[in-house]
Amino acid sequence: MPSTANSPTTSTSTAAGQSAKSQKARLWQHILLFGLAGGIIITLLKWTEYRYLVIEHSIEIYGGLTAATFSAFGIWLGLRLTRKQIVVKEVHVSVLPGQPFIVNSKKQEELEITPRELEILELIAKGMSNREIAQKLFVSENTVKTHSSRVFDKLGAKRRTQAAQLGKEFGLLP
Repeated sequence: MPSTANSPTTSTSTAAGQSAKSQKARLWQHILLFGLAGGIIITLLKWTEYRYLVIEHSIEIYGGLTAATFSAFGIWLGLRLTRKQIVVKEVHVSVLPGQPFIVNSKKQEELEITPRELEILELIAKGMSNREIAQKLFVSENTVKTHSSRVFDKLGAKRRTQAAQLGKEFGLLP
């Protein structure tokens, strides 16, 4: 009989364990169900709010998108049209090794470049500043500026580097 006395106790404790498990399962089902329902309700509310916003303010939204598109296109086009294009030009000047450089006097006379202007051009080509050239030649900076601007005009140069390059191309500089 002891076995019969133990069976009702065992069945009641097992039933209590199963009911606690089923309560936890039900609790999780309710949490998931209410969470899912809340998520759906929030999604519907946001969708209707978005829809109302789009319908109510559609002209402003389309106008803003159009303005942003044209602004981006204008910036791109402006950068494209104002971009400075760099042209690299390679010039080969033939100078025989071992022989000293001889100035192309024909070109010098054609361009009407004086010996002093040629001397200024040579010093510019060496990378000297106006002040350094003035100190080396014992003249004022204004005199150097005058000679260099005349050389630029005669060569058709706008910058010092361009003047040096053109001087080499014309055979005035080594």
